[in-house]
Amino acid sequence: MRHYGQLTAAERRSLFHQEPAEFSLDSDLVTLGTALGATLYSPATRPRLAADIRKQAARGVVSMVLCLEDSISEAEVPGAEQNLIRQFGRLRGQAPPDELPLLFIRVRDPRQITDLTSRLGSHAELLAGYVLPKFTADTGPAFLEALTAAEVGCGRRLLAMPVLESPELLHLETRAEALVAAARLADKYRERIPAVRIGVTDFCSAYGLRRTPDVTAYDVHLVASVIADVVNVFGRADGTGHVVAGPVWEYFRPQERMFKPQLRRSPFSGRGAESLRTALIEHDMDGLLQEIELDRANGLQGKTCIHPTHVAPVHALSVVTHEEFSDAADILRTGPDGGGVLRSAYTNKMNEVKPHRAWAERITRRAAVFGVTRPGVDYVDLLSAGLAEDVTVSEHA
Repeated sequence: MRHYGQLTAAERRSLFHQEPAEFSLDSDLVTLGTALGATLYSPATRPRLAADIRKQAARGVVSMVLCLEDSISEAEVPGAEQNLIRQFGRLRGQAPPDELPLLFIRVRDPRQITDLTSRLGSHAELLAGYVLPKFTADTGPAFLEALTAAEVGCGRRLLAMPVLESPELLHLETRAEALVAAARLADKYRERIPAVRIGVTDFCSAYGLRRTPDVTAYDVHLVASVIADVVNVFGRADGTGHVVAGPVWEYFRPQERMFKPQLRRSPFSGRGAESLRTALIEHDMDGLLQEIELDRANGLQGKTCIHPTHVAPVHALSVVTHEEFSDAADILRTGPDGGGVLRSAYTNKMNEVKPHRAWAERITRRAAVFGVTRPGVDYVDLLSAGLAEDVTVSEHA
């Protein structure tokens, strides 16, 4: 699979200086974690789940989570499990694994991991792995041991995505110790963890908070502080870190606005994209776009998504610009033992070789899976190139 594979070859050539590369479940974990992009969550109860998954794959979704946890009630769990088994069987008969997104199941308790893997039987070849909720040093071992047992049963590697969302990771008096302990546990299973996710909704819940469409996660200082600490512990660039995914954006239908739109007119005007700007604002996508930019500035990659309309903006802002790629290439060309300061080829900034090397390496990894735009191509072009129609979707399709 690859990002923007839903576009024609001619469309990709017009947009990309370097096209997105192919990747698969067998790719290295850093590549997989970077390539997850917009990870779309869907309740496991959906009666047309197999058709939904194929539809989203055709739209450019490359990773999905089928949820047995917070998105459904306790009473629905047995039926949802049966539905998953049935829908995986349908999927296996309809499409080969390389035409489907990376599929993860979010479980409630460790026993579900071994049980579901066993019940899936040969259909488990479509399963990338499991999402582990409420992950801490105390709860995590049972989930990870169950994952190891399930691997033995199905004869292949299964991935794990821990979700950091428990109160002890948020509360000031326990945060540092709990984060460090959770990171130590994750390090023991590093070869199975492509990314760590942050459960901002649960963090807000601990204090009775909920952000509006006018407010990003970074405007909620309590949440922003824990995101910073998660990246501090889990996101280090010294080889000990993990990919850390951005938090969910909760809104997908028009809301009453209090503040001005966040999208400037100039990037859209004069290129026939004014209607796209209007649609983005009407569906509160300007707030989402702002939060994605802040995710990247704070060291997060990709994003948890609960609606298909969120996928295109996440991916459009994940593509590396030609300017970023040029700067990264200049820095890395100097070699690991080099130093000094280089003037950017775009003549608008300095590139300091040693301090900016880790950034350049991250840009290069992202460029491999999301591609590099041609000079003059930006996120507006990426949204406009066959992706903008998703913005007008008002139901979870």
